[in-house]
Amino acid sequence: MPAGAKHGARLITRGNSLQRIRPRLLFPGLSLLWLLAGIAALSSGSADLSSSDVWQSLTGSAPDNIRRLVMDLRLPRALTAFGVGGLLAVSGVLMQVLLRNPLAEPYILGTSGGAAVAALFAMMLGLGAAAVDFAAFGGAMAATLLVFSIAQGSGSWTPTRLLLTGVVLAAGFSAATTLLLALSPDQNLRGMLFWLMGDLNYAYAPAQTLWLLAIITAAGLLAARHLNVLARGDLQAAIVGLPVNRFRLLVFAVTALATSISVTTVGVIGFIGLVVPHLIRLVAGSDHRIVLPASALAGGVLLVVADTLARTLLAPRQLPVGALTATLGVPLFLVLMSRYRVRDN
Repeated sequence: MPAGAKHGARLITRGNSLQRIRPRLLFPGLSLLWLLAGIAALSSGSADLSSSDVWQSLTGSAPDNIRRLVMDLRLPRALTAFGVGGLLAVSGVLMQVLLRNPLAEPYILGTSGGAAVAALFAMMLGLGAAAVDFAAFGGAMAATLLVFSIAQGSGSWTPTRLLLTGVVLAAGFSAATTLLLALSPDQNLRGMLFWLMGDLNYAYAPAQTLWLLAIITAAGLLAARHLNVLARGDLQAAIVGLPVNRFRLLVFAVTALATSISVTTVGVIGFIGLVVPHLIRLVAGSDHRIVLPASALAGGVLLVVADTLARTLLAPRQLPVGALTATLGVPLFLVLMSRYRVRDN
């Protein structure tokens, strides 16, 4: 065997052994990042707090004003950010399996577009926050059902039909969103634009997103072997006895629900559902018993970090958190993809 071939074989073996070791370090590392991100989220803002202030607030021994700042404002916001980030990342994992497309992400089927059109219309009418949330959820679910019904047509749907239908309808929703922005009164535009770019200012009820994230992640772990088989193709899934169409429909429904709740809670925050699953797979392989929970943790941490930066970089002004997720995610994704290609070569 030529020397170059031997060297290449050693590189591949070393890469595989690293990939076996990395999952053992992945969850402790993500847990540490989660802890650090949480401390930063609770201590940073227009009024910076020390770690002792944060600890005293959590234990109930801090002065009343500091305790309320941490417990009533920063902690619910950080938990909501974690829940939504985790939901978007897990939805990205499921969508990439469902469509067998590495570029698939939670918003590709028009869910966010339907939510945006309905929410912006409610804002343009001057309705309250509860009505906007209800409109966003209804629009997201209606868009999802519309995509599925059109893709199915008179026969069975396929990943390609579903993807193309979603892309076309998303373009239509984007045009409708632009029209609504053009017709809206000037005093509503800032709130509408912030919602379109992700807004955690009113995200102070984390229980819904956290419970949903826990349930979907647990169910995904139970179905991880089926996801692994489905990712290899319909034929292999059918050979092992998996009811492909019913299982796909279930995955589609779960993804639509998670995305709808995320959009309803904080608006449209892109990039997390696309990038986080890729980063986890580069580090830990493609076994969904690892990819699903790791993506939930990593997506939550990424959105907590992005929201903390959005609150603190230009405090007391706040930046759109969706812009921060892209700013953080794009260079990290490109660096890891570059290293991955070199390792493959």
